[in-house]
Amino acid sequence: MIQNSELILNPDGSVYHLNLRPEHIAHDIIFVGDQNRVEKITQFFDSIEFSTQKREFKTQTGIYKGKRISVMSTGIGPDNIDIVINELDALVNIDLETRTPKETLTSLNIIRIGTSGSLQEDIPVDSFVMSKVGLGLDNMLRSYLIDEVSNAAIEDAFITHTNWDIRKGKPYAIACSEKLEKIIESDKIFKGITATAGGFYGPQGRVLRLNIQDEELNNKMDNFDFDGNKITNLEMETAAIYGLSALLGHNALSLNAIIANRASGTFSEDPYKAVDELIAYTLNKLAQK
Repeated sequence: MIQNSELILNPDGSVYHLNLRPEHIAHDIIFVGDQNRVEKITQFFDSIEFSTQKREFKTQTGIYKGKRISVMSTGIGPDNIDIVINELDALVNIDLETRTPKETLTSLNIIRIGTSGSLQEDIPVDSFVMSKVGLGLDNMLRSYLIDEVSNAAIEDAFITHTNWDIRKGKPYAIACSEKLEKIIESDKIFKGITATAGGFYGPQGRVLRLNIQDEELNNKMDNFDFDGNKITNLEMETAAIYGLSALLGHNALSLNAIIANRASGTFSEDPYKAVDELIAYTLNKLAQK
């Protein structure tokens, strides 16, 4: 039995942070970072059956072309992902009344839709990027036993290439779900490695008033190559999503609309259009699944 202090429930029986009960979520879930983006997706739904919000965690569940889908905002960073995926897993794989894991486990399909800037000149603005691998620079997942789901070869190659300071913790590399990759992929989608940082400023190489440990890290990341896979973009959630999903038996995939290209110095003339096109593409692929 899982103790009350470990799995906290609200008085109505919902999980503590997400404010959700099992019947509130679909098995196909779209993640966004910003709570204001939830309705940018659900505006395309035929109907919405449920909506709730607690803090930055907003969830709406409805029907799109006959497919039941939930859309959820996760906020920013790997620490929030730790909350969201553990509580989602509890909703489908733990009996909340007896506080015991279920004998038959459920696998959720989780797709993150975001925006990002490309690190590679050959990935133009307004294109889509699929994260084939999430490379975690954040340390959150190292609180768990991850050896069975992580790729040590990529980790070691990255450490060597960047002369990584191990005092910051060992990076981890987790692959996306092959199942979702096959459902979503097309010739128009670029694939690569997405690096996940534990912060927005220093961890991503931004300097305001504080010096950072490695001023050349971003340049070294730009030219990292592992068996033809380069680091396409840098953000704050993908590797954590991939890691926890793999450990818990869920399918996860991260997609980004590229609205800027750092290598060429270009920015999308209509970034909202690029995001809307990625949303429509993803919804239609899920509806056909």
